[in-house]
Amino acid sequence: MEKNISLIVLENENNLRVDVLINKREELISRTRVKNLILKEKLMLNNEIIKDPSKKVNTGDKLNLQIPTPEKASLKPYAYKLEIIYEDKDLLVINKPAGIVMHPGAGNYDKTIVNALIHHDKDSLSTIGDELRPGIVHRIDKNTSGLVVIAKNNETHENLSKQFSDHTIIRVYQLLIWGKLRPSSGKIETLISRSSKNRQLMEVSRSKGKRAITNFKTIEVFENDKTPTFSLVECKLETGRTHQIRVHMTHLGNNIVGDDKYKKKYKKIKNINLLLEDVISKLNRQFLHAKTLGFVHPKTNEEMIFSSILPNELNNLLKMLRNTKK
Repeated sequence: MEKNISLIVLENENNLRVDVLINKREELISRTRVKNLILKEKLMLNNEIIKDPSKKVNTGDKLNLQIPTPEKASLKPYAYKLEIIYEDKDLLVINKPAGIVMHPGAGNYDKTIVNALIHHDKDSLSTIGDELRPGIVHRIDKNTSGLVVIAKNNETHENLSKQFSDHTIIRVYQLLIWGKLRPSSGKIETLISRSSKNRQLMEVSRSKGKRAITNFKTIEVFENDKTPTFSLVECKLETGRTHQIRVHMTHLGNNIVGDDKYKKKYKKIKNINLLLEDVISKLNRQFLHAKTLGFVHPKTNEEMIFSSILPNELNNLLKMLRNTKK
């Protein structure tokens, strides 16, 4: 059902960005959603269409935001067995394996998590995002595994989106990196923007981009004369930028094992255990797993926390590294 929001700018709201103002007044509509509606020319400021979400408002300005009826996604079901960790009438939590993308896009139109969700229950997915992303509140990369929460209705979607934008969601990842971190634990805080050299990659920037904060701690270090040095690391996200952990580890000079996009050219390593070298070279994913996911349930207000174990291909590599330590 179409909805209209009409507001008059108050004195204490003078000079606010228009997307920030609407998000403050209408808490259940995430700022990203407001921004997308403005870009689709759904906002009028003093009876004129505004296309710029960063436009500043003045006291007494009249705003009218049109929220159209969400479009139904026309997507093909994909008979793919989802690993569902939890499900109720409002949301589900899945453990995504590496190798499958979250939603349709260039080059992959029907073998995605979204298509699998439509096969699972096409009538129970939120519809307020992009029409090709029903239910998708957040994403993890194709070659990353781990926990993802899916919204089954629009109210749940808005509430979870707000928790993400307020950075109150708990997200902990495990990863294996080349070398070791110095210091062994700490916080990385940078700006991340799209790479100027390759638009498919992100990079740390000094002057532009979005603030990105990653807390890290080393869990285990593997080093001896038969293997290069590797470290098992845990990262807790305060923000969720595209490729955030991968970019931050690269920035520190410690790429994630198996990452084919953010990688250094390593010299041929002498004396490496040949079996270990074979396993690493055949790893067709990055060693990055979304291990823990926590949030407040949008309807019951219950704090929920989920945890998942490392998939076999990652666990086997760790076992091999532990054996070479002996």
